[in-house]
Amino acid sequence: MNAKQVSIIGLSVALCAAFTPPLSATDQHDNHDVSVGLLSAVREATQDFRDANVAIAAGYASLGSCVSGPERGAMGIHYGKPALIGDPGIDAATPELLIYEQRGSRLYLVGVEFLVLADAWNALHSGPPVLMGQHFQLVSAPNRYGLPAFYELHVWAWRDNPFGAFVDWNPEVSCAEFVG
Repeated sequence: MNAKQVSIIGLSVALCAAFTPPLSATDQHDNHDVSVGLLSAVREATQDFRDANVAIAAGYASLGSCVSGPERGAMGIHYGKPALIGDPGIDAATPELLIYEQRGSRLYLVGVEFLVLADAWNALHSGPPVLMGQHFQLVSAPNRYGLPAFYELHVWAWRDNPFGAFVDWNPEVSCAEFVG
């Protein structure tokens, strides 16, 4: 990642931190069977981040928007940690992005997104990333996020997704109550 990309991500996180809704809460949608694998690892690693204030204290900041799109459902409000986004490594215990849904004045952790910049990953590896058996998808540039090409993997660890735990869009997540 070059200095311009780092400063763009840093500036986005700094500017958007002010858009964090004032209250947070734990999610009551905990009916996943997460006894094994990546879902279990993510839930264990992000348990404390169900309170968005804990996530903010750990260096995550709102990117200032709620992602919905042409597919069914939404992705939600992403909180990113710039130091992890610029790191070419992936680790189930340290997701680059936490995903929240706003309901009223409360934020609910619904999942995470693992993200690694393609150039950084490709410089060290011969194939795309795989985390605990789950393959990442390539998002080419230019893209709606203004990032260079990157690999990503969503994990819906805190909100059920009828399309699967590792797909991008979740019809059970909405941006309807998001206040930027």
